[in-house]
Amino acid sequence: MIFIVIRIDVRPEKRDDFLAGITRYSAQVRDEPGNLVFSCFAGVENPDEFSVIANYVDQAAGEAHVSSEHAQWFFGWLPSVVASVPRIVYQELPGAGWSEMGEVKMP
Repeated sequence: MIFIVIRIDVRPEKRDDFLAGITRYSAQVRDEPGNLVFSCFAGVENPDEFSVIANYVDQAAGEAHVSSEHAQWFFGWLPSVVASVPRIVYQELPGAGWSEMGEVKMP
């Protein structure tokens, strides 16, 4: 499984533009074969700081994503709304998906 977290700092005056673009992009990414998760979250302390979590079944699915038309649009559009170059954590992990959190037990 590919696990990706991206931190995106958006210019405050471009926040609405970012929200519209990431909403469009998220729907497109979620429709890709091999995508397991694509979610975007605003920071609690800083509402202009966003974190994106993306998971793909394997490297081939991740590569197909990066070469897609909508990803190329997103990479070209993103500089128009960000305050700095986004930062990324990219990891290949064993297993096929998410595991339950062992510390939490349901009643």
